[in-house]
Amino acid sequence: MTLDATLSGHLQELRRGTVVVASLTVLREPGYGYSLLETLSGAGFEVEANTLYPLLRRLEAQGLLTSEWNTDEARPRKFYRTTEQGDAIASSLRSEWTRLDKAINDLDPTTGSM
Repeated sequence: MTLDATLSGHLQELRRGTVVVASLTVLREPGYGYSLLETLSGAGFEVEANTLYPLLRRLEAQGLLTSEWNTDEARPRKFYRTTEQGDAIASSLRSEWTRLDKAINDLDPTTGSM
């Protein structure tokens, strides 16, 4: 296995969890799948539709998102929004992300306090 392939695999694992946190954070305001893809992409999250839509369905099944169809326009769209539980999970995950980021920086001799 090449260094690039090894790095690619680790980056994919790292990003997988961040998409959950980012999606729950963005969807504190109602949004539909494609707009979420654009928002995440604009913020630097590389996620494909075939990854995001199953994630949204899973988060909804877990009670972290609620959805509602908007049929006011020519093309119906399913809007998602975090539930109260989803907001709480997002806050906890973001706090843990901050804690882990600090811990990793503390371990790095070029930036940390070790």
